[in-house]
Amino acid sequence: MPDSSAVHAATDLFDPVQLGPYRLRNRVVMAPLTRSRAQPGDVPSPLAPEYYGQRASAGLIIAEATQISPQGKGYAWTPGIYDAAQVEGWRAVTGAVHAQGGRIFLQLWHVGRISHPSLQPGHALPVAPSAIAPLGKAFTEAGFVAFVVPRALETGEIPGIVEDYRRAARNALAADFDGVEIHAANGYLLEQFLRDSSNRRSDRYGGSRENRARLLLEVAEAVVGVWGGERVGVRLSPVSPANDLGPDSDPQATYSHAVAALNAFNLVYLHVVEGATQGPREVPNGFDLQVLRRLFKGLYIANNGYDLALAAEARRHNLADLIAFGRPFISNPDLVERLRTGAALNPLDRNTLYGGGVKGYTDYPSLAQERAAGGG
Repeated sequence: MPDSSAVHAATDLFDPVQLGPYRLRNRVVMAPLTRSRAQPGDVPSPLAPEYYGQRASAGLIIAEATQISPQGKGYAWTPGIYDAAQVEGWRAVTGAVHAQGGRIFLQLWHVGRISHPSLQPGHALPVAPSAIAPLGKAFTEAGFVAFVVPRALETGEIPGIVEDYRRAARNALAADFDGVEIHAANGYLLEQFLRDSSNRRSDRYGGSRENRARLLLEVAEAVVGVWGGERVGVRLSPVSPANDLGPDSDPQATYSHAVAALNAFNLVYLHVVEGATQGPREVPNGFDLQVLRRLFKGLYIANNGYDLALAAEARRHNLADLIAFGRPFISNPDLVERLRTGAALNPLDRNTLYGGGVKGYTDYPSLAQERAAGGG
């Protein structure tokens, strides 16, 4: 393994970078991380301002996936951005990050079929492009329960979902976020529409790749109408099998079409899960992620399994503009400083990833706290 000081000397990972209107302090991004600690009413936890404020040394924080509507919810205790109480909860978070000189975007989320009636308004069926049940289990307040066959959305319902994204974007603006990310990855609703393995529709939202990308583009248009493209990003996961989403029959063509079409909105970044979400980085069947990078006009954020050496290599070969780190940010609030100095990373307590309170959330020590505790 290369010496960390040598890696640091050879990388610009810790140098400022321009992202739309913002001068970020470094190229390190905190990836969106579900922690399932929201209060009743899907209001962000009162601990969330401290949690995000502790991590504000990241060049950019992308806050955890946040449902755009009650229908968009798929996991217990996840936050929303569709009512006034949620906006106030998030405003405390953005205030804490801004007080530390940080920047924070909100990830806008509709899970589609990755839900359960117990999480839905009126115990309704989850919705999807087509009535195809995913394998696996939903995380509910009663524990893990098997997914159900979702209800296929009627064509006439889809404009209402676009409006939910628009309202969520306005609420994120009211909550003083610096921008938003459209979540079109990891097998959730927008990606369910994109892939022909999960989209069997015969209307204007199904069939051809142009039709399957239509909802994503309509959502982008709505969100950009609120924020402007320079403060909107999108997340894709072209080859990830996350949430039992089968592969597209021609992923290179499908995702290349989507990315090229998104250029019409002048989005500030494309955030790509490289390989399988939280899994191997290998990209199957000759898919070339750099085709997407070259197609996209804005910045490219690389995500999945990065450490300092891999991030430095990606920058050295200009394979990405920014690098997103996920779980290392959970256990290392000062991850940027630890990477910069080559300090050891705190181990991750997997038992406290989802749900709970302070433990495994705001109690991971910083280097300064470790030195103080050790008398150094």
